[in-house]
Amino acid sequence: MDTYSLCWLCGVGVGELLLSVALGQVLSLLICGIGLTSKYLSEDFHANTPVFQSFLNYILLFLVYTTTLAVRQGEENLLAILKRRWWKYMILGIIDIEANYLVVKAYQYTTLTSVQLLDCFVIPVVILLSWFFLLVRYKAVHFIGIVVCILGMGCMAGADVLVGRQQGAGENKLIGDLLVLGGATLYGISNVCEEYIVRNLSRVEFLGMIGLFGSFFSGIQLAIMEHKELLKVPWDWQIGLLYVGFSACMFGLYSFMPVVIKKTSATAVNLSLLTADLYSLFCGLFLFNYKFSGLYLLSFFTILVGLVLYSSTSTYVAQDPRVYKQFRNPSGPVVDLPASGQLEPSVTYTSLGQETEEEPHVRVA
Repeated sequence: MDTYSLCWLCGVGVGELLLSVALGQVLSLLICGIGLTSKYLSEDFHANTPVFQSFLNYILLFLVYTTTLAVRQGEENLLAILKRRWWKYMILGIIDIEANYLVVKAYQYTTLTSVQLLDCFVIPVVILLSWFFLLVRYKAVHFIGIVVCILGMGCMAGADVLVGRQQGAGENKLIGDLLVLGGATLYGISNVCEEYIVRNLSRVEFLGMIGLFGSFFSGIQLAIMEHKELLKVPWDWQIGLLYVGFSACMFGLYSFMPVVIKKTSATAVNLSLLTADLYSLFCGLFLFNYKFSGLYLLSFFTILVGLVLYSSTSTYVAQDPRVYKQFRNPSGPVVDLPASGQLEPSVTYTSLGQETEEEPHVRVA
């Protein structure tokens, strides 16, 4: 059975399938840019400033999206949002900051291969959280696609070992591995919260609140933990250009990821990001004289096959109309439901399908 027949049977167009995979690869290329600029900063210029780099991104988000919320009127205004949900976004901002910090910090203790493999822990975290909190339901083909993607990632890690690309000291591997697992868990929580917000509220609200609380708390963390490192940076135009490049890629990633998550899902996005390390490797063949192995190509195409399998059919969401619809349509027309009788949960296909029409606000007598 060819790809076209598989997509036709699953109700997903080939164009939609290719668009889904392509969007995820754009995110991977942005992460590749983030990794390359960070590598140049840390290894060539000895600028070890991960908190400062994240702080620059949060400032850009604040300037673009938080100010957009500030000039809006009505319920979408910044003050109105803060009045209703400020503490939730504060927690989410801290989670996002520490997820970035823990994974970057892990490179000081463990090897690159360990980080690559353990970072895949974000995938089961996202699946479990999506299942219980977003009520996402998966089919067998989704699990097959996930397994194929992880096999591709394992193939890449094996190639790293064979060619000797064991970057990282690995002197205290247990601490490093625990940091990666902690960071992956926080990434999973952040991604699922992001999917919930962009589907039910708005992309601008999510990014504006992340920019507000992210810049505030990362600024505090920067002042406490990294101010001495920042003073050691040998500033010149090259370092400035690398910081600009890093910030541009990071800002693009944060701005574009909600679009891709809304189009696909948090799980699909994290599967797509598995190819980011391979893009960095391919660039490293020319920039850093990395050794090549045919297993890298095998890994790349294995991950792409897994992505195609996962994206070839839609996930679906089991919705309780007494709960979920009431949140989604707070201003819609009210439809009374009978007080007695068992309500059957509805099922809505969400991934790669057409947008469903707005449903009326449901009130249970």
